[in-house]
Amino acid sequence: MLSASTASGLVLDEAAQDLLFRHARSATEFTGEPVDDERLRAVYELVRFGPTSLNQQPLRIVAVRSDAARARLARHLNERNRLKAAGAPLVLILAADTNFHERLPEVFPHAPQSRELLAPDVAERVAQARFNAILQIGYLIMGIRAAGLAAGPMIGFDADGVNRDFFPDGGLQALLVMNVGSAVPKRSPRLPRLAYEDVVSVV
Repeated sequence: MLSASTASGLVLDEAAQDLLFRHARSATEFTGEPVDDERLRAVYELVRFGPTSLNQQPLRIVAVRSDAARARLARHLNERNRLKAAGAPLVLILAADTNFHERLPEVFPHAPQSRELLAPDVAERVAQARFNAILQIGYLIMGIRAAGLAAGPMIGFDADGVNRDFFPDGGLQALLVMNVGSAVPKRSPRLPRLAYEDVVSVV
């Protein structure tokens, strides 16, 4: 919720700050509550407004729901992450679309020539797609929290194997596997965060 002003200098009220940041944790264990397509759609409809370069929106989301697809994905996860995914009500493969330029006339209509400029430069498209899709993953995590759910991002997987198995045409590149659901409360305290003075400098 919004408030006109707060002593902290933030517009979000304390409850929203807690929901999105202070009380939210990366989840490793989940309750059995399902996450249906309607809820996933609601999250996406919110976070799709996050900014990307040229409005390119390269993130692609694969909801791994069937038992067969889960088994295929599990083969590419390390042992620890395989156990986490098995207990999650929803598992997502998050990928970058390296052919995002094909949609630029639609999503960036005031500069339709961008498609032709980027088409021959595969390396540049891959770099831009990965950078901007990672930005969108950050928005997605916050949207999941805004829906009262928790996210458990995982990098311990064979990306090449996932790409071969799920994206054989080569246009998508897997970046992250993420578990989503209602989290079991953590039994350990939150890890320390760096202070403002450690991070911010003024020049």
